[in-house]
Amino acid sequence: MPLFKKSKQHNVLPGFGLSLGYTLLYLSLIVLIPLSAAFIKTTAFTFEEFWHVVTAPRVMASYKLTFGASLIAALINAVFGLLTAWVLTRYTFPGKKFVDALVDLPFALPTAVAGIALTAVYASNGWIGSIIEPHGIQVAFKPLGVVVALTFIGLPFVVRTVQPVLADLEAETEEAAASLGANRWQTFSKIILPAIWPALLTGFALAFARAIGEYGSVIFIAGNMPMVSEITPLIIITKLEQYDYVGATAVAVVMLVVSFILLFAINGLQWWTNKRITESR
Repeated sequence: MPLFKKSKQHNVLPGFGLSLGYTLLYLSLIVLIPLSAAFIKTTAFTFEEFWHVVTAPRVMASYKLTFGASLIAALINAVFGLLTAWVLTRYTFPGKKFVDALVDLPFALPTAVAGIALTAVYASNGWIGSIIEPHGIQVAFKPLGVVVALTFIGLPFVVRTVQPVLADLEAETEEAAASLGANRWQTFSKIILPAIWPALLTGFALAFARAIGEYGSVIFIAGNMPMVSEITPLIIITKLEQYDYVGATAVAVVMLVVSFILLFAINGLQWWTNKRITESR
């Protein structure tokens, strides 16, 4: 018989039942009920009316721009966000603290301010626009401007997700790979990338999700030309201003469903990658 009885584990927070109840209540009030209301609102339409609204040519063009530009911006951030995180983690240079703080600027900066600033820089009379437009590259008031704005607001998600993983990845592993005859590409593809891949996928998913719903920084630089540079959130706002609440909700539901499917697919890919990495070990 043991001399001392094992004491019951003490939890700082309330027990599982109470904590779970508060969690479900909070998520219901903040997430589930508002999203359910969006689906319920669309029941005022018949299926034919709903389909007619969400597949109108102008709306379809906005889907293509919104999801396409968001995907391109997230891919750009995945590459250059990884590079930025690598520089901030692996190197020491003057002004490093300033550059590190600069990465978080899109988090704190109001999106409307970001949109005005980007438009001023990339317009035909702006610092960068005046240089590139004579070469046939127009950013402001074009779909390319949407990609630039979405890249701007999505960069911190990739950097801040990958940076801690790179910091925990010891540089000695790279030196060991080099001592065994691995070149730089082999070291990156076989040692570094598998270790940071789940974090990189997470940052990509966050940047992609953030870009899909972005509005403030885009409307100033996009030009908002129907069928050309009009994003889906602007379509929703326009319908609301016209008191077409059901139509706006219908488009919002499509955005919600497609976004959920894409994020579910990305999370599934991340789970599969983690499983493969675990099995390989």
